[in-house]
Amino acid sequence: MPGGSLWRTKSIEQSIADTDEPGSKLRRNLSTWDLTVFGVAVVIGAGIFTLTARTAGDFSGPSVAIAFVIAAVACALAALCYAEFASTVPVAGSAYTFSFATFGEFVAWIIGWDLILELAVGAAAVSKGWSTYLNTVLGYVFGFDPGTTKATTFDLGFAQADWGALLLVAVLAVLLAVGTKLSSRVSMVITGIKVAIVLFVIVAGLFYVKAANYTPFIPPAGESPVGESGVDQSLLSFLSGSEGSAFGVFGLLAGASLVFFAFIGFDIVATTAEETKNPQRSVPRGIIASLSIVTVLYVAVSLVVVGMVNYTELSTKVNPDGSKSSATLATAFSANGVDWAAQVTSIGALAGLTTVVMVLMLGQVRIIFAMSRDGLLPKQLAATGEKGIPTRATLVVALLIAVAATFFPADKLEEMVNVGTLFAFILVSAGVIVLRRTRPDLPRAFRAPGVPVVPVLAIIACLWLMLNLTVLTWLRFAVWMVLGVVVYFAYSRRHSILAKGSRDTADK
Repeated sequence: MPGGSLWRTKSIEQSIADTDEPGSKLRRNLSTWDLTVFGVAVVIGAGIFTLTARTAGDFSGPSVAIAFVIAAVACALAALCYAEFASTVPVAGSAYTFSFATFGEFVAWIIGWDLILELAVGAAAVSKGWSTYLNTVLGYVFGFDPGTTKATTFDLGFAQADWGALLLVAVLAVLLAVGTKLSSRVSMVITGIKVAIVLFVIVAGLFYVKAANYTPFIPPAGESPVGESGVDQSLLSFLSGSEGSAFGVFGLLAGASLVFFAFIGFDIVATTAEETKNPQRSVPRGIIASLSIVTVLYVAVSLVVVGMVNYTELSTKVNPDGSKSSATLATAFSANGVDWAAQVTSIGALAGLTTVVMVLMLGQVRIIFAMSRDGLLPKQLAATGEKGIPTRATLVVALLIAVAATFFPADKLEEMVNVGTLFAFILVSAGVIVLRRTRPDLPRAFRAPGVPVVPVLAIIACLWLMLNLTVLTWLRFAVWMVLGVVVYFAYSRRHSILAKGSRDTADK
């Protein structure tokens, strides 16, 4: 294709050949078990510990369990498409790399830019949550509020600095710079702890479940406890003329779009394909296994939590100073006077959020690594050195996330992550259909069943969830995408390796 074409594609063969390029080669040492651990490590975290109770109290009521099922179905459909792509193109970059092979450079850039938003904002948001839980846990240890978010933060005039989030990002950056295999081992230990805590919540909570709390299962539509209207209501309710998206059918759907954040991460397994010993077999298994495990746990936890307390007790409270206090899993135990269980849950949440941030950072590094190797970002970020680790990319990612997590508030960050992820899922699902038609000859260790029906259903499900995100989220997403287009035409298009190759061929 001409060098100036926005739709020049990078062949599958070239993408695979690039994995052996000296100076930017990753080490292959991950197994199916490692990938499953990474998947469970990142998925079980912020969503289950912070979103379950808040979604029930503000949007869905007891039907939050159905909201999780709806989100899980959308993820499962997309997961089948990811599994096929990852087994066919075992290269770092996930949806970015897949889009490059099917839709061309411009679409690949857009999805890569989108993933940068998703992973960076996600890691920053979870880091802020980790810092909040750190304050709670330190309070249990010392017997008083250590003031992690007050005495240990300082006002810079435009924001407050959260040293807890900064500390977490710094430690995890060092861990990732040392090696992916070590990160997997640390993640395995912490993941074991938090899965045990989740099982504890389910078993211990069953003793306090009251059947009356499940009625009404889908509360009648009403005014949002946090006053969501206008640009703060879902796009679907805004377009349909509804007053808001709290409870009722619109509340259930808005809840499904919000708890989708709880499933963010299984796609990150695909970003590690290039570091896997047998990616054709291990990546599909890791994706599907991790998603299956967390779905069962999520539904069980949500049913227990809304059974322990009436959903109205889980709604977000607006404090006199205008700030908001959201319910967590620990809130359900505290409401039943089981403070020791609330403490155990808080400790488990602290451990759980640690691995979430680590794997989100890992995924962010691999996306930037892949884009840099193609010349769309500075080539220096693709350097791996003798250890086969993209240290420069890791440090850049850590710096960006540290600044965001330390100096900026975390409000609405979950929805910003969701819209980016759903957009990526749509492109990957469509890409499976395209690649089946354009390259039927490619060996596929895993084939998504029911193509094109399954990918089309995945696209419809993801679009539906996107419509249930807020108008403000869509506006912010549009601004980020416009900025990405500007960066592409100002820098990436001219520095693209494919563009340079096309120009060299034309000069001969």
